[in-house]
Amino acid sequence: MKFRIIIEQDEDGIFVAECPTLPGCISQGKTRAEALENINDAVKGYLESLKKHNEPIPPGIAEEILEIAV
Repeated sequence: MKFRIIIEQDEDGIFVAECPTLPGCISQGKTRAEALENINDAVKGYLESLKKHNEPIPPGIAEEILEIAV
């Protein structure tokens, strides 16, 4: 499954990663790569918890990237 992840750098230089499809699924890291690795673990844990509690798993995403010449 694919999930959209948003990564932003906060005012202290920490990278904060969030998965909007999974409410409250947020992680962080000192680097962008670390934040991505940490949110990957967080998403896996979130999905395992949903399964364990017989909760529905939100559908993954299918998106395209459109490049426009300006």
